[in-house]
Amino acid sequence: MAEKDKLGEAKSQDLTKMLMLILASIIIMFVVFAGVNYVIMENLITQKINTLSLTKEDMGEEEADGDEIQKGIIVDLGDFILNLCDEAQKKYLKVNVAIEVSQKDTDFPAAEETKSGGGHGGHGSAPAAVDPMEAIQKEMNQYKPAIRDAVITNLSSKTSAELATTAGKELAKEQIANDINAILAGEREVLRVSFGQFIIQ
Repeated sequence: MAEKDKLGEAKSQDLTKMLMLILASIIIMFVVFAGVNYVIMENLITQKINTLSLTKEDMGEEEADGDEIQKGIIVDLGDFILNLCDEAQKKYLKVNVAIEVSQKDTDFPAAEETKSGGGHGGHGSAPAAVDPMEAIQKEMNQYKPAIRDAVITNLSSKTSAELATTAGKELAKEQIANDINAILAGEREVLRVSFGQFIIQ
């Protein structure tokens, strides 16, 4: 009987030791796995942050360069009502078009230049200052017939299905910008074409 008890105790001690050994090895494996996982994730996050910071720096430089040419002058081309190129059924487009053109260095003279010329000791009055926007509008008015023709030609060559999609509208804007740039011949550059009211019937 005593021998059976001793054998039972020995077996239970062996079982306990084995369970402790398995539990210890599981804990060690878990710690090692967690450590390796932590190191890998930290490296990946560091690489991602470095990549993002590099792209942000690149974008910041591009935006800084782009800011100089992005500010433009809005020229309203007015409303257009035209036939579209649908074959099955006649469709009409009513759209308001405006373009944003680049500025020149001479468009807005510095405030000092506009103020100078008035202090001549009271000998006569200074010439009236010309409103820069008015001068730009006059300059653009000479191109308006050709620009309006380019818009009409471009949009009337489209179908209602083409212009119903965002991609179709963006393509039309891009083509109109290219056509107008050809008309302006480097005097100014079209930065943006905008559609105001846009109704297809």
